[in-house]
Amino acid sequence: MKKLGLLPKLIIAILLGVLVGKVAPLFVIQVAATFNGIFGNFLGFAIPLIIIGFVAPGIGDLGKGAGKLLGLTAGIAYLSTVAAGSMAFFVNSALFPTFLKVGSLTIDASNPEHALAKGFFEVGMPPIMGVMTALLIAFTLGLGIAAIEGDAIKNFMKEFQGIVEKLISNIVIPLLPVHIFGIFANMTHAGQVETIMSVFFKVFIIIFGLHILMILVQYFIAGTLAGANPISLVKNMIPAYFTAIGTQSSAATIPVTLEQTKKNGVNEGVADFAVPLCATIHLSGSTITLTSCAMAVMMLNGMPIGFSSIFGFILMLGVTMVAAPGVPGGAVMAALGLLQTMLGFDETLTSLMIALYLAQDSFGTACNVTGDGAIAIIVNKLSGYKLGKRDKVA
Repeated sequence: MKKLGLLPKLIIAILLGVLVGKVAPLFVIQVAATFNGIFGNFLGFAIPLIIIGFVAPGIGDLGKGAGKLLGLTAGIAYLSTVAAGSMAFFVNSALFPTFLKVGSLTIDASNPEHALAKGFFEVGMPPIMGVMTALLIAFTLGLGIAAIEGDAIKNFMKEFQGIVEKLISNIVIPLLPVHIFGIFANMTHAGQVETIMSVFFKVFIIIFGLHILMILVQYFIAGTLAGANPISLVKNMIPAYFTAIGTQSSAATIPVTLEQTKKNGVNEGVADFAVPLCATIHLSGSTITLTSCAMAVMMLNGMPIGFSSIFGFILMLGVTMVAAPGVPGGAVMAALGLLQTMLGFDETLTSLMIALYLAQDSFGTACNVTGDGAIAIIVNKLSGYKLGKRDKVA
């Protein structure tokens, strides 16, 4: 098992989780839930450290052009997020009416997360700061290092980055398959996925197709600009995709996304800067999911759907969801205010949105993180670097 690659371990963990979730007694699920609670809290504690440890040195290594690169990366990420939501609107407008009956919603809107088994105990591990605070600190330190061109803080941040890398390679990566096993076992035991997808199966198929289409478009653009085979670039990102399916968190998947992005030949400084940043600000998959679920709920409730209202919702999503990286289901929580104020959702409909989103949050997150690698390739090209070669993954 030790020589087995990360991707096979993740697939095995998912299959075992589904199998155990179907046949194991509650006690076993609670044991897994206890581990997941502890590991999840540890990830929450580590995420701000990962952001500072990677983003600040990454910006500092880029020199005086870092400020410009920050704006460039953020602009590309936001454009990708908005484009994903807009694409979802037009595809859904064409396909949803073929199988969804207007005004036919009669589904129980209870939140399926309540059915998940709880652990026997919890160990609180509050992070030393919020994600946005960590980002601001990382930006400030990185831009400061680039501006003053000093060595003291730069060397400190390099050593801090080494500590974070050890934490990732020795603790996070080895335990990820166990964490993913517990998540799928718990979801299967609770019947969470089956309950929601039995009604919205066709909607989810379209959402999944949109995710794949968006990934292919992103890598077609990135591969064309960088002069590389888009399919090969996508294949290298598959471990990050499956890791995100299990963790349901772009930020928690940063270590794998970063490694696979470097395997695609992206300059290490650019990758260390762009990947953690995009894990926070690039949410193309989540936007596709939220837009599609919102449109389906609106159509089933006979609510008017116009591009102007949905597009405004998409534009605001790209900003609002930045406050929710690293938290499974955090995107829909951040979007609840927009659903109510911009689309007119009441409490029942917002509860249904939470249920729908949580049932397939993993796949939206997987689309997000896979797209992060494409953005890193584009930023790498616009920064004047060519894709290098990495024959061996560390």
